[in-house]
Amino acid sequence: MADPALTLSVLANDELANSKHKPRLIGGFRVPTLIAGAVLLACGLSLCLLSNAEAQPTNSEESGQDAQRGSTSRPRQNTNSQQPPNPGKIDVPPEAILATTSDKTIIRGGWLFDGVSDSVVRNTGIVILNGSLFEVGAELAGRNLTEYKVIDLNDDDYILPGLFDLHAHYNVTLAGRPRQDELNVMPILYLANGWTSTFPAGEYDPDGMMAMRKRIDRGYQVGPRVYNSGPYFGSARRGWNRNLTKEEIYEEVDYWVLNGARGFKAKGIAPQHLEPLIERAHWHGRTVTAHLDSGFRNSVNPRDAILMGIDRVEHFLGGDVLPDTQSAYRTLQNLDPNDPRLDEIIQLYIDHGVYFDATIAAYGSLGELGEGFEYWADEQKYFTPEVKQWLAEQGPRRSAEMYYKIYLVKKQTIKRFFDAGGKITIGSDHPSTGTFISGFFGHREIAHLVMCGIPPAAALKSATVHGSNAMNVGQKLGTIEPGKFADLCIVHGNPLEDIHNTHNVRLVMKAGELYDSAVLLKSVEGKLGPRGEE
Repeated sequence: MADPALTLSVLANDELANSKHKPRLIGGFRVPTLIAGAVLLACGLSLCLLSNAEAQPTNSEESGQDAQRGSTSRPRQNTNSQQPPNPGKIDVPPEAILATTSDKTIIRGGWLFDGVSDSVVRNTGIVILNGSLFEVGAELAGRNLTEYKVIDLNDDDYILPGLFDLHAHYNVTLAGRPRQDELNVMPILYLANGWTSTFPAGEYDPDGMMAMRKRIDRGYQVGPRVYNSGPYFGSARRGWNRNLTKEEIYEEVDYWVLNGARGFKAKGIAPQHLEPLIERAHWHGRTVTAHLDSGFRNSVNPRDAILMGIDRVEHFLGGDVLPDTQSAYRTLQNLDPNDPRLDEIIQLYIDHGVYFDATIAAYGSLGELGEGFEYWADEQKYFTPEVKQWLAEQGPRRSAEMYYKIYLVKKQTIKRFFDAGGKITIGSDHPSTGTFISGFFGHREIAHLVMCGIPPAAALKSATVHGSNAMNVGQKLGTIEPGKFADLCIVHGNPLEDIHNTHNVRLVMKAGELYDSAVLLKSVEGKLGPRGEE
């Protein structure tokens, strides 16, 4: 069965190539004309909406078993005429792959946190067939297991649902180079750290990111599920046109959806652009998140974005505590966490089912590095020699006082949001500049929720079930239950007793493909960042 999303991408490219109406440039990116877009939508909208109703390994959703097999087959290490070009591809050693999607796999022993309950239970057995969870809590005594690949765990191993980072920047700013998406090492670093699903939340090179996702989906490259966001909508995009019309916003959304975008991210956006973005994204069944402001100088307060129908808000809650007479950051650093007006905005989130991507650790990383920012692994060893040399030449790190003040405020407002019943997602939001690396940094975000006073089980659900639900893929991801895709990670130590154990990833599985985390990490040592004259 053909992959509907791939079919639509081919249709889109053919239509653009053959149309008399030349693609126009908006904000530095090519988009189809309204006429070409209308033809494409008329021909393929029903397939597009169907193919993206629920998650699956190809990120094109209900495209059937053929697409699932194509997405999760053993990574192909040899180039051939069918393989998309990728000169920087990392060859993962065969010993990194402990089971493939085509294997009948059983994981037995250890303990299970399924993401449904708030406790762990002994794992009697998890049966995985064709990339899905066939049985959970299976009784294996007396069964003939000769046709299965059996993975035996230790008593201090804990099985968690695959982790979901909803602010997963693949871009880096290293060795004096401009900020750019890194397409080869970063996917492995995310997956090896247990992040089986990622939403980039604004892509600097959306075409490159979508090509990377397709390579992963087709088994040519190792990495997590990538729910492409496309480029930023707003001034965060290089070359953003502040005079776009509503119809041109529609046109952009149509184009990126047809090319594989699974959600959208706004940053530095005006209200006259945010509302049509939300409207058109929802028409396609996509979600929208945003880094907003106070309403100052034609920006958007999160309160107003919620009333427009936004799905998720990044960084800060907004509301009447942020006057539109100055920027949000100027107010946030001196915000009273006990201000009663916070109750109003928190209730607005809850009433309208809006998720909050807190990104607290990202703010703390810019201030005084104390508790929660310790290293448990040598992250520097993944950088190239040129980056290491560049880092050694940098002066002492400077602490940004404003961000540190906001970080201290956020610690209290996040707990207040949680106590009221708000739903929090995990976003690492850490484009590496050489201090930390995103794949590792997401675990600091999980730990920070616990540092705010949130129970460990709830913090784990923020990293799993809340993330999948926020991206509308919760029917197939986020918990360990029969019928869901086989995405999970196995860590040493009970994270309910010490949340820092989430970073002790030993094994990670995506759609039934089981990897040895240590071997994956070893394969990318010394490879992150520019080399020589690159």
